[in-house]
Amino acid sequence: MEFTHLLTNIVADDTLHARWLNTLSMMENTGARKISAAEPKTTVDLLMLKHAAEEARHAYYLKKQIQKLTKTDCPTYEPAYLLAPTDSHAYLNRLDVQVCRYLKTALGLSGAELKYAAYLLVTYAIEVRADELYPVYQEVLTEARSKVNVRSIIVEEEGHLAEMLRQMDTFFGDAWQAHAERAVAIETGLYNAWLDSLMALEKIDAAKAN
Repeated sequence: MEFTHLLTNIVADDTLHARWLNTLSMMENTGARKISAAEPKTTVDLLMLKHAAEEARHAYYLKKQIQKLTKTDCPTYEPAYLLAPTDSHAYLNRLDVQVCRYLKTALGLSGAELKYAAYLLVTYAIEVRADELYPVYQEVLTEARSKVNVRSIIVEEEGHLAEMLRQMDTFFGDAWQAHAERAVAIETGLYNAWLDSLMALEKIDAAKAN
């Protein structure tokens, strides 16, 4: 309910809404770049290319949605055009670092194998989060009768999640669920910290308004 309340207030203010869309765009773009960075030079498969391309397209789509809002512009991903810029920029990087640390300790992975395993777990954890976040956002948009919509992203993220489950089963075998749960637990801690930053921003804006 806290998240729904936060999004309702954000969507009600075009300036905040634009920065929210830009923040999501930045995070999707970061995800696309991280997937591309994890690609092996010669053995990258079609599914990995598809994920990178779709994350980049989501970043573009969200950025374009800003044009539906009145008198707003977020030309870059610089802090002034984002919400909770420090935590938003660091979110995926922190998740990647912590998942890599876990994989090194738990499985002794290194090199290309570590990079690919981290791609699987980080992407899975993010898809689980997206599967929760975007439907709530769309409900708020629908309730507000906003011109912005994220329905196409919801459909694609659901497909990503199913694909990641198959990939993890192939790579980790029967142990995939335990590793996936650990990645989700790490992501949940980072998400809650990010949400706290957004909530703090809302309280500051409310205080200024008064």
